[in-house]
Amino acid sequence: MKRIFAFALSLSFFTTFYGQKNSSFADSIRIKHKIPELAYAVVSSDSVLEIQALGYQRFNTSYKAKIDDRFRLGSLTKTVTSYIATLLVKEGKIKWDTKFFDLYPELKSKSNPAAYDFTLQDFLTFRANLDTWSYGNKTPTQKEIKGNNQQQRYQFIEWFFQQKPIVEKQEIYWSNPSYVAAGLMLEKATGKTYETLVQELGKLLNIAFDFGQPNLKDKNQPWGHDENLKPKKPALNYKLNWLSSAGNVNVSLPDYCKFAQLQLNGLLGKSKRLTAEEFNNMHFGFSEFSFGWESETKEKSTLKYSFHNGNPGTFLTKVYLCPAINKAFIIFANVQSEEADKGLMLLLGQLQKQYGG
Repeated sequence: MKRIFAFALSLSFFTTFYGQKNSSFADSIRIKHKIPELAYAVVSSDSVLEIQALGYQRFNTSYKAKIDDRFRLGSLTKTVTSYIATLLVKEGKIKWDTKFFDLYPELKSKSNPAAYDFTLQDFLTFRANLDTWSYGNKTPTQKEIKGNNQQQRYQFIEWFFQQKPIVEKQEIYWSNPSYVAAGLMLEKATGKTYETLVQELGKLLNIAFDFGQPNLKDKNQPWGHDENLKPKKPALNYKLNWLSSAGNVNVSLPDYCKFAQLQLNGLLGKSKRLTAEEFNNMHFGFSEFSFGWESETKEKSTLKYSFHNGNPGTFLTKVYLCPAINKAFIIFANVQSEEADKGLMLLLGQLQKQYGG
């Protein structure tokens, strides 16, 4: 309890005294680039250097942004899934080279033979040459997929592996079904649902993870918006359940700050759960994309970053980590559009410039 209280005091302090540092610039970005709510933070491994929530939870309303507002992470969910997988490998519950059909042999005979050798590592590093699929795809339909959430994910991947989803050889395959398959492997290895695994991680880290649209359980949470600034009403999307391990987690900015700090601490060799080598493998073990994290080296500064961007239809999320300067930059918005994304990148550049990135 003392630790939680201390974090709350720290958050309050930094919001009051440092939250204004870039807030005027950020709000100008928000207005110019048509973003209803914009939330951002800069953290080090042990401090919240700047954090702010600006604007409105819903376009053209008086519902003001709050610091503890929840945002749908979209593909930033993959950073959570990969961390859970790394912990389970460390615990010996599963191996990186475990094949999907070793755990689900009953699906093998009807599946595309080209997928027979895909492993957990292949899925999490996007090295399985699978086709793309997202909630906008028309097939399969809800009539074809039945049962509880876990059974639906099983039936979805059963359907997917029968569709000849193998694409031409390249280095990286940006495929949501890769993470669906990985999530199913984690479920089989532990005997727990993906949702349970995420919630258990949340309890361990004092992070309140949840799923789906933030306004589904609480209408006073941010509403996502499309490129026309049309707010998305609270509604269940059954396909988001199928993609849970790929892009369906929602969380507040302060809580994702904790997760980013966890990653920084790990990369700096300060984690008790995983070694610095294991964290570095997660973030930088493969070129361009490792276990849930993309990576790049800035030309001018030569600083190395791991990062991920989420774009789940009506939200935008970004996280950029640089262990060399011990900083993480996190930006959330409750709209998805090219214009908004340009604004977020301008804000990111400003924050990186000010904090040595």
